[in-house]
Amino acid sequence: MPGEKTEQPTQQRLKKAKREGQIGRSQDIGAWFGMLAASIMLPKTMGSALGHARELLARVPQVIENPEPALALHMLKDAGFAAAWAVLPLSATLMAVGIAAAGAQGGIRVATKLFIPKFSRLNPLPGIKKMLGPQALWEGTKALVKTAVLAAVLYTTTKDLIPTLMTAGQLPLAALVSTVKDATIGLIRAASVAGIVMAAADYFVVRRRTNKQLRMTKEEVKQENKNAEGDPLIKAQIRARQMAMARNRQMADVPLADVVLVNPTHVAVALRYEPTKGAPRVVAKGSGPIATKIREIAAEHRVPMVQDVPLARALHGGCDVGAEIPAEFYGAVAKVLAFVMSLKAKGSAAGLHRNPSSASQAA
Repeated sequence: MPGEKTEQPTQQRLKKAKREGQIGRSQDIGAWFGMLAASIMLPKTMGSALGHARELLARVPQVIENPEPALALHMLKDAGFAAAWAVLPLSATLMAVGIAAAGAQGGIRVATKLFIPKFSRLNPLPGIKKMLGPQALWEGTKALVKTAVLAAVLYTTTKDLIPTLMTAGQLPLAALVSTVKDATIGLIRAASVAGIVMAAADYFVVRRRTNKQLRMTKEEVKQENKNAEGDPLIKAQIRARQMAMARNRQMADVPLADVVLVNPTHVAVALRYEPTKGAPRVVAKGSGPIATKIREIAAEHRVPMVQDVPLARALHGGCDVGAEIPAEFYGAVAKVLAFVMSLKAKGSAAGLHRNPSSASQAA
């Protein structure tokens, strides 16, 4: 059907979607990986915090014996620094995990367009459609599955802990605290692993939904390719303009040429020889109307023109404007330049001349 979005998004469309923050990613991945990292870092953090707490509590009797405000404030400051130092590794780990999770799901990019006020976002209809559409169904299913899985993990983890707590009076306090701590961390880790599995499923669903939203119609793909490659009419105009500029540059160099080789009407090649810069160079060449224009400028500025059919054709086909002539033409061109110099010595170089070389007459 015309207008149906059946085509995969182009690279331009994907780049635009990233700029606008339209990226398929699941927030749960960062959250669950962060919880797993927290369960790994938590024992160390708690140990560090308890160590600092013991040191501070050991100083309390000094403050009680000498209740000076300055001493109490100093102790309070040390407590704040100790708490921050204890929590710093955990905070840094959670931040690193969050950044890594975002980067793994499509890169980190600030979508500045989302900060621009847009009145269409105030329209409640899109929100109502989301509440009643497939996305709401998936979110509801995800919530139910998440609740069931977490409940199962909680039951499995704590069923062996209940008998221990029932007989807690028979255990030393340190052993009881250690048992509860290990059970809590085990619960967090088990919940995190289950959550990561669910988050992976959520990521693939969100990614698939986003890719479906980014699909394009065949007409949109054609239009985007046209925009990327440029309008053929505009490209043709640009090429024509570039060719005109190149021709104008050629024509400006014709008066500086030492000789123009012609064949005699269809092809013209202007050569300039500067001994300090190497071999002779082609400063202008052309066929048809361009050759006619080159001959007209040469006649106007009294640049010698030499009729040499095979040499003119060979140079026209085998040399680029601005390039030195190939080595196989050195001998033939040297004879032409010598012929022109002899004409200049006689004072009769201007105009059209035939190359007296027998090789040049073979045509």
